[in-house]
Amino acid sequence: MNILIVDGYNIIGAWPELQKLKKYDLASARDRLIQLMAEYQGFTGSRVIVVFDAHYVKGTEKKYRDSKVEVIFTRENESADERIEKLAIELNNIKNQVFVATSDFTEQWVIFGQGALRLSARELLTELEVTSKKIGKSVKKFHEKKPNSKIPLTDEVAEIFEKWRRGEK
Repeated sequence: MNILIVDGYNIIGAWPELQKLKKYDLASARDRLIQLMAEYQGFTGSRVIVVFDAHYVKGTEKKYRDSKVEVIFTRENESADERIEKLAIELNNIKNQVFVATSDFTEQWVIFGQGALRLSARELLTELEVTSKKIGKSVKKFHEKKPNSKIPLTDEVAEIFEKWRRGEK
């Protein structure tokens, strides 16, 4: 299984769309990154873990799932880099291939030494754009081949069913 560990604030600081959001609302930038990673995970089948430093969100360590993406806020005295290194060691085995998305040069070398592969922020953005185009093509093909429903549904109800199908709330 492919596992992608994302250095959340590093990616937010590197992607133009997220940089703009961060200027006005950091939480919105985090939410948008998680949304993009959920789409990526849904299409590729990779396990995605997004790690954020605790110094932007005070309190104890938090872990939760958002659209099947694992989100981790580190402990107060633990950096995202430290947590990413621990995860890379824990998860890297014969069954898994771990990728770490960060543009932190030092972090790239550390995780590379632990057997994980690296993706720079730019490489991940490019991969996301390619994935997005593939999703668009798949959706277009689906709608072209979509059989007419025996039960007429309003767009609102069809949208609710689609969210259920994707496992969203």
